[in-house]
Amino acid sequence: MEIVDQFIARYTKEYDFYSRAAQLVTQALERDLKESGVRCIVTYRAKDITRLEEKCRQRALRKKYKTVEDIYEDIVDLAGVRIALYFPAEQDQVEKAVNRLFDLTEKKSFPESNRRSTGKEFSGYSATHYRVRLKERELIDPDTRYAKARVEVQVASVLMHAWSEVEHDLAYKPLSGDLSDSEKKILDQLNGLVIAGEMSLRMLQEASENRVARSGRFLNHYELAAHLLNQAGKILNEPVGDSGLGRVDLLFNFLRQLKKEAPADLDPYLESLHDNVEMRPLSEQVIDALLAEDPSRYEHFNLVRVDAETDSLDPRSQSSRMHQEIGRFLTRWVELEECLRNLLPPDDSNRIVLPISRVLLDRLPMLDADTRHDIDLLRRLRNNVVHGRNVPSPSYLADASDRVEELTEKVRRVLP
Repeated sequence: MEIVDQFIARYTKEYDFYSRAAQLVTQALERDLKESGVRCIVTYRAKDITRLEEKCRQRALRKKYKTVEDIYEDIVDLAGVRIALYFPAEQDQVEKAVNRLFDLTEKKSFPESNRRSTGKEFSGYSATHYRVRLKERELIDPDTRYAKARVEVQVASVLMHAWSEVEHDLAYKPLSGDLSDSEKKILDQLNGLVIAGEMSLRMLQEASENRVARSGRFLNHYELAAHLLNQAGKILNEPVGDSGLGRVDLLFNFLRQLKKEAPADLDPYLESLHDNVEMRPLSEQVIDALLAEDPSRYEHFNLVRVDAETDSLDPRSQSSRMHQEIGRFLTRWVELEECLRNLLPPDDSNRIVLPISRVLLDRLPMLDADTRHDIDLLRRLRNNVVHGRNVPSPSYLADASDRVEELTEKVRRVLP
């Protein structure tokens, strides 16, 4: 067992490393899932040293480890994250978030399809495990080393996680001998209750969505997210996953600022949704439609976005100068949008309700190709700024504001 001793001695020194890696994965998932309206509890841990040693010594009898690296390769959950879902139907949404946020190396679903009969009435543990690594390019300098750690993310319902804890401790770590047949049957019965409970949770989710549709008001951004998924699925004729939702929390707060908190208030803005939700998430499309309808709403939205950043624990939150430059850039952009719409015929619906797009720019032949190209580049910058994606430095924004001002004057010169 000398190899196991060497492994445990090394892992003891690396315990904090694995704990921090799991924490970083948890923070990314917790923030993303909360913003997009997935209700869940996210926890993390590094493998307990005492339990790990017991596990290694048991497995060593079968595995015949030859090196310490063999054990590291065999034990896949030294760093672990657990996502306990309130609503099991949101499993697919979590999977999209996992794929988007991390480098996925392996996925395993339980119960396995080739699972042999065990004499039990029910299927047992039902969950999905993902083995992931943090993306080094998205970590700040002190944390880049944690991209080397393999982290296991376990996703199941809150009920299934609770049952699995009881079953695992009783069946796999008995303190007073193997379980009796009676105890095994009781655990199987409890598993059946959990499976029935998950069915009830799915029904509860549907009932909640129906209540929101009838009540006329979203109480929180989770209800808004459920409504968006439901309505968009009908409009686009296909299901929309979490990656297609975007920052529902920002949309909810924006709607509350505008006193548009009823499902019916959203209907006009959902009609123009397009199906490329991976590139333009639903919440961003609705926000853009709201802003296009009334440019004065930029000021309200900027306040909502600043509040969200102030509440964030992200150390990379923007400074006061950044907020000033964002405000200046958006003010200049609104002026440019107004001029561009004035180039359209008075009876053109795009003049009022739709945000500036590449298609709209191509319908303005009075502007030369270089001008349209420059406006399109700034349009993409505007999207990043409004929706908080890859916001550039304050100095870059200042230069961009000057360029928007120059283009606005150029457009004014061709106005009829």
